[in-house]
Amino acid sequence: MSSIKIAIVGVGKIVRDQHLPALAKNADYQLIAAASRHGIVDGIDNFKSIEAMLEAVPAIEAVSLCMPPQYRYEAARTALEAGKHVFLEKPPGATLSEVADLEALAAASGVSLFASWHSRYAPAVAAAKAFLASTTIQSVRVIWKEDVRHWHPNQEWIWAAGGLGVFDPGINALSIITHVLPRPIFITSATLEFPENRDAPIAATIAFSDAQKLDVSAEFDWRQTGKQSWDIIAETEAGEMVLSGGGAKLAIGGKIVHEEPEQEYPMLYRRFAEIIKAGKSDVDLAPLRHVADAFMLGRRKFVEAFYD
Repeated sequence: MSSIKIAIVGVGKIVRDQHLPALAKNADYQLIAAASRHGIVDGIDNFKSIEAMLEAVPAIEAVSLCMPPQYRYEAARTALEAGKHVFLEKPPGATLSEVADLEALAAASGVSLFASWHSRYAPAVAAAKAFLASTTIQSVRVIWKEDVRHWHPNQEWIWAAGGLGVFDPGINALSIITHVLPRPIFITSATLEFPENRDAPIAATIAFSDAQKLDVSAEFDWRQTGKQSWDIIAETEAGEMVLSGGGAKLAIGGKIVHEEPEQEYPMLYRRFAEIIKAGKSDVDLAPLRHVADAFMLGRRKFVEAFYD
């Protein structure tokens, strides 16, 4: 199969940091165009809108959508209706219903749709999944705390309705636990902290369980300073498991058993090429469903105004 002619839509920090380097190293792709209101990619054709890009460059076979989730549905629908394969940055959309509609449209159009969860491809996640499948889990704690001022400076979209707030990073943890735990979990209670001047939460505390009453808790916070925390800790019959660094390092019983350099986005694009070649889609909505459940079930607590 010849290389997939791909285009990027929404040229921002994540594209420059992750998508462009990953595509440059993958022979399965040829990046031929980009569309963005503000950014450009050197060396290819650039446009202000996806509509203008698709009209001017009919050779495009796939598009990677990297704009904020509130604006992704219309772009995805435009691409799918034009017969293009679509890669959705996480979270795949602002609502569950719109992503379900896109999945149905992709099937009807005979093209592939990929809801990407990059943290599932962190180097130690597969080893954590295998370990948890081999033992009895007693409890799980998720501690996902970072400094929003460092990771999302001046990005107002994340504070708007549909931008998810602290669940923008928190959904990475949800993507991991929904992948590594042997049984589905569900939310039993939640508290969401909203700054008085924002429409999205800055912190959340969530309790989960499953059909066997497993105790799972999660703490998400965007006010962390100093060392950032992206950890999943499981107490098991075989000892304590610590998956740290966002899934980069695995320790069992205090001993590091798995640690490798991060290759999340190269693996995402490898997976996207696989599903295109196989003629199928990969759309797992479990992480986004938990976010929706937290908003449905969670108690709202208002805290002091936040200014970036």
